[in-house]
Amino acid sequence: MKLLTLARDLHRRKAREKHSLFIAEGVRSVEELLRSGLAVRGALVAPQLASAPRGEALRRQLDQSRVEVSEVSEKDFRSAAETESPQGVIAIGEVPTRSLDTLDIPLVCRILVLDAVQDPGNVGTIVRTAAALGATATIALPGTVDLWNPKVIRSSMGAQFYHSAFHADWASLSRLLDAEKIELWAADARGDPVDRARAVKRLAIVVGNEGSGLSAEIRARADRTISLPIATSVESLNVAVAAGIILHELRP
Repeated sequence: MKLLTLARDLHRRKAREKHSLFIAEGVRSVEELLRSGLAVRGALVAPQLASAPRGEALRRQLDQSRVEVSEVSEKDFRSAAETESPQGVIAIGEVPTRSLDTLDIPLVCRILVLDAVQDPGNVGTIVRTAAALGATATIALPGTVDLWNPKVIRSSMGAQFYHSAFHADWASLSRLLDAEKIELWAADARGDPVDRARAVKRLAIVVGNEGSGLSAEIRARADRTISLPIATSVESLNVAVAAGIILHELRP
């Protein structure tokens, strides 16, 4: 399959799952992908890359890395791009093999769990924040947007290239929590104030859907619910903001 056709197809989740491939668009994302060491299948380059900041340097880097590069017209490039002002570069990467079975869990850990978080911008921000604050992994439960969605990758600035972020089902995660003796704390407005909570060594923290919050399964399984003490005039915080504050408060 030609790189241009493949890049267009990979905007669909089914295609990404079928091929185990994703696209990274823009200079910063492609730079991070090349730096990460993940396998790169190829790249699309359009004339506007030469005028983008660091564009010429990135093109040289692509050539030196021996990645297959397909030069396309600006019109064709736009058919594969998602951004309003494309920078002229898209790379196709291979989704790394990650799962609960291969997850290395240290004696002290913080695992972030996404319970049907659907907005790509929120999920990307959460993944980058989890990586920055030293979370062992970010696990997306069913109903959560694809972690390899192009918008998630742009929002995370490629954090999932090196941070252990992957999808898993609830039954498998629940078994892992039991086997590894990891407590499950769930973020909920009616929970205990997080600034008064004394974190245990092994901890999984769940944040829920932007509208409906936590699922019934999570509520039933949680060892504890925690909340952020905020002004009564504000109903709630954005889920990405809340996740960042909670991770910071409960960091080891």
